[in-house]
Amino acid sequence: MSVRASSREIEQTAAEWLARCDAGTCTGAERAALKDWLTQDSAHKVAYLRLQTAWSEAGRLRVLAAGRPQDASAHAVPTHHRDRRAQMLEALQPRARPRHIPRTRWFHVAAAAALAACALLLGWSLRPVPPVAASVYASTLGQVRSFALADGSRATLSSDSRIEVRLLPHARDITLVRGEAIFEVAKDPTRPFTVAAAGYRAIAVGTRYGVRQDASNLRVIVTEGTVRLESPASGQPARPAVLLPAGSLALVQGGSVLVRSLAVAQARELLDWPSGMLAFHDAPLSEVVAEFNRFNARKLVLADGAAAALRVGGNFRWDNEEGFVRLLEAGFPVRAEAGDDRIVLHSR
Repeated sequence: MSVRASSREIEQTAAEWLARCDAGTCTGAERAALKDWLTQDSAHKVAYLRLQTAWSEAGRLRVLAAGRPQDASAHAVPTHHRDRRAQMLEALQPRARPRHIPRTRWFHVAAAAALAACALLLGWSLRPVPPVAASVYASTLGQVRSFALADGSRATLSSDSRIEVRLLPHARDITLVRGEAIFEVAKDPTRPFTVAAAGYRAIAVGTRYGVRQDASNLRVIVTEGTVRLESPASGQPARPAVLLPAGSLALVQGGSVLVRSLAVAQARELLDWPSGMLAFHDAPLSEVVAEFNRFNARKLVLADGAAAALRVGGNFRWDNEEGFVRLLEAGFPVRAEAGDDRIVLHSR
């Protein structure tokens, strides 16, 4: 697989081009080179269009004259295109999303302290006591939630997801009931951290990885450390375990496991949804639409196969489907028909 530029690198290049054009320093040869760069990859065109939109909405003169009391409608002082480039990239940055801290966290801390005190008073063994039942964590549609687990690990749940956690003396067992979750695993070689989903087990002792279950399909992405993906449990043909180092993407479909090696930065982009972003690399529009629909009640609907087959690349906010649709109409042969509960995308 060829190594693609990261989204950040593409955005920086797009900002360089847009800054040159905005400063009026582009030569004819440079404009031809820009046109060639835009046609090389749909991600280039998407980044350039997003930057144009963000720059326009931010207000070029207002940004250049920031902190000055006068109206920015007059002639602005010329600014070097590299200064424009930095301002453009700043305008493109998504607003920070506050981290949700569950109120139940303090209850669990207090309960754990009380349990430890009782154990000492009654002379119990210092070994952890297995919980009677699993701890359940869940998110609703359009909600991303992060939970601190009792072993020091963290689980971040995507939209409409659910996990069950059992922390035992010699094991940490998690079941992904539905949806997707990212696990930042606290190091503990004596207690493997196992995520079970779709009949498979993704096992680690200290790492960061994402597991996603969709119907009978499974996706595992590793951004730190190494994960061991084990074949289905009893009753299924035995298969060797697959070791997934950082930068691995494993897809399980119909009992077959396909592993791809990505740049670690690209693997991280695919798990960037906690920050509000979805990343795609030359993906069919059908896949992009499915991702948006996982997070939004108002659904995107493809009207025909030609629209579904369009290839799209770039980073998009999953909570701004209308902005995504406007970008499609501006840069792709797509016409949108908006309704109250859905947006139908037609090819044109």
